[in-house]
Amino acid sequence: MRVGLTYDLRADYLAEGYGEEETAEFDSPDTIAAIEEALRARGHQVVRIGHLRALTARLVAGERWDWVFNIAEGLHGIGREAQVPALLDGYGIPYTFSDPLVMALTLDKAMAKRVVRDNGLATAPFAVIAAGEEVAGLTLPYPLFAKPLAEGTGKGISDASRIGEPARAARVIGELLARFRQPVLVETFLPGREFTTGIVGNGRAARIVATVEVKLKNAEQALAYGYDNKEHYDRFVDYVLVEDAEARAAGDLALACYRALNCRDAGRVDLRSDASGRPHFLEVNPLAGLNPVKSDLPILARLAGWSYRRLIDEIVDACLARTGLATERRKAS
Repeated sequence: MRVGLTYDLRADYLAEGYGEEETAEFDSPDTIAAIEEALRARGHQVVRIGHLRALTARLVAGERWDWVFNIAEGLHGIGREAQVPALLDGYGIPYTFSDPLVMALTLDKAMAKRVVRDNGLATAPFAVIAAGEEVAGLTLPYPLFAKPLAEGTGKGISDASRIGEPARAARVIGELLARFRQPVLVETFLPGREFTTGIVGNGRAARIVATVEVKLKNAEQALAYGYDNKEHYDRFVDYVLVEDAEARAAGDLALACYRALNCRDAGRVDLRSDASGRPHFLEVNPLAGLNPVKSDLPILARLAGWSYRRLIDEIVDACLARTGLATERRKAS
């Protein structure tokens, strides 16, 4: 099959003048090469397309593909992760991962939490602050945790995100409002263990790859798994494969949230426990990073004994079964 590959290359945006943090979610050449290699190992002809504008130009010019492996994050707006899926839907071209509705819904962390909560699943009480004067109306019990409403890769999250008393709330939330120019999600702080669970598949066939506990090595940042930790994970973070009762509960919750939100093919769910050890949903990444070395989903898959090739195969198999293209036969390795 002729397979298109859509992505946002970080170096392209840095060359245009965007900053390191602005481009944190975008991909490196080794990620694109690793995915391409895995697809070619299945016998596919892989066509590198690139970002939304490149995809648009090629579609208008009449180019088509049997399906698209999409990891494009997008750059502008709350619906940025939905833009490439929406365009592919418009042209009737199948693609990996979730549809535009799920992509837009889950990037808005509060909307995702509302769906999870309405399905009877545990998530911390929260509020959305869109302007500084709204801070005075917060009624959540302290301590709180504040982060941008619609960012990924831990952007805007640091140890300062934990707010212990009302006197600090206005300053911390005000700084986030000014820095990211979007509302701030404020939640009741969960002091327990932090987990991330990888999932592959669709609907009732979706299953857990593994659940790992995220342990920060730096005691000063032990409350916040944020941008700096993720950028330098090898120095600051330990990922520990866990299978105790609390970890199993976290995995079960993650899978229930993934299904409730209608995520497709694969994704990653972040969770944190309260003081009694009960896991709660934090957020879901329906377009999880796929760098073979440093992205969370490949890391946890590797800890579970999966090769990178197997992870990509599982994602592709789920996509092809969902779209009716499952008659494709994997090239013998």
